[in-house]
Amino acid sequence: MTGRLEYKWRVAIVFLFGLFMALLDQTIVNVALPTFAKEFSASPTTIEWVVTAYLLSLAVFIPVSGWAGDRFGTKRTFMFALVTFTLGSALCVSAWSIHSLIAFRVFQGVGGGMLTPVGMAMLFRAFPPSERAQAGALLAIPMVVAPASGPVLGGYLVEYWSWHWIFAINIPIGIVALLVAGLLLREERQENPGRLDMPGFVLASAGLATVMYALAEAGTRGLGDTRVLLVGLVGVAILSVFAIVELRAEQPMVDLHLFRDKLFRSANTVAYVSFGGFAGALFLLPLLLQAEMGLSPLQSGLTTFPQAIGVAMMAQPAGRLYRHVGPRRMMTLGLTGATLATIAFLSIDLNTSQWWIRGIMLFRGWSFAFTMIPLQVAAFATIRSEDTGRASAIFNAGQQVAASFGVAVLATALSNRLLHYGATLGSPATRGEAVLAFHDAFIPAIALAALGIVVAALLIDDKEAAGTMRQVAVPAASEGPAAVGVRIADAPIIGEAAQPSPTDPPE
Repeated sequence: MTGRLEYKWRVAIVFLFGLFMALLDQTIVNVALPTFAKEFSASPTTIEWVVTAYLLSLAVFIPVSGWAGDRFGTKRTFMFALVTFTLGSALCVSAWSIHSLIAFRVFQGVGGGMLTPVGMAMLFRAFPPSERAQAGALLAIPMVVAPASGPVLGGYLVEYWSWHWIFAINIPIGIVALLVAGLLLREERQENPGRLDMPGFVLASAGLATVMYALAEAGTRGLGDTRVLLVGLVGVAILSVFAIVELRAEQPMVDLHLFRDKLFRSANTVAYVSFGGFAGALFLLPLLLQAEMGLSPLQSGLTTFPQAIGVAMMAQPAGRLYRHVGPRRMMTLGLTGATLATIAFLSIDLNTSQWWIRGIMLFRGWSFAFTMIPLQVAAFATIRSEDTGRASAIFNAGQQVAASFGVAVLATALSNRLLHYGATLGSPATRGEAVLAFHDAFIPAIALAALGIVVAALLIDDKEAAGTMRQVAVPAASEGPAAVGVRIADAPIIGEAAQPSPTDPPE
């Protein structure tokens, strides 16, 4: 049977399994955060690491995945990523404390960070340029279904089974994907993969982890605390050394020279602030809904679910509008909507209707679509085809870092304001004060979205750039705070023969 199936479809089948599992995991965990806080008696700044540790691990291993696929072979690397992600999920099921769960999430992120980029590289290499639109259409299925299903499925599993099942569900999917990959895929390896930038890898990991730790400690100690300031300065110093090393390296893990391109630099700045705000608010909302308003995990998932519906509703209209309006106006409109939607969170109190919150989330999904579709295309509009792979690694890894920082900042703000109001998360006696703390904690998300409006308004939006953008095909992003990346330097998807990708706006 496999002999009659064209190789490109074999790759598509295998990748869809892995992609669905990875994208589902990005949204299924959020509804379980209040359960983790209760089960492990953990504070918001500790619980944030369940999300942040995974996102940081993704960010560090996305750039590494391209080199690993070229050096060891795409099949071997993809199967390694599947094994790592599945084993990480099994370890999460067995977690006995919040700290063990965080450690296992880091391990899980190693597989997740390598899984999608390598799989997408295989997919676009297997499909000829004239058929890559078909490949993009296939990707649209898990990219819409998986993140949208996460909150509802996660809520059901936590409420009617246990939180362990939000990780256990990955195990059978991972095992099937591994068996199918071993049977259907063939090995592909590049002759000159180059060397792994180990100094860059170590410095990036250490610097990001140190800065995130300082932010977490600031929630309870305050920003003026000596320990917080010292650890934060050490983290910033490490990241500064990382930047210097990368600028001087022959084969850097992250090619910072690409930031000389003004449009690429501006688009990434918009992505960083917008993803930080989107991810941070999505971290806080399930905590507010469950810990203070008393919603069950399933009710919480159903309440946040309309955001995914909003993205699906507006993806195609936004794509058509893009070519007539351009990225600057669309991103400004999208981020204005995001700002207004986040301001609307300040109206939520203990008696707020769930339908009002669902309406806010639907509007937020519309805003996300109008932000991300033009953003993805604009980011690669003036990048040379030979630099697309490295630019994609920067763009997608940066989004993971931005999301983790957004979660950290808002979790820190929540912890600080809970202390200020003398409230305890989930305590019936202090629910009124806790709601005020949540309102204050949403303010950084409002500020990030508003900052995004300013940066987007400064983007170049001339006809030449718009013409270039129509030819660019870039990897589609998942719904939610994280997007996928791919190193495609050896399999360019730009050129006269290339067809539009799912994020290249349709006619």
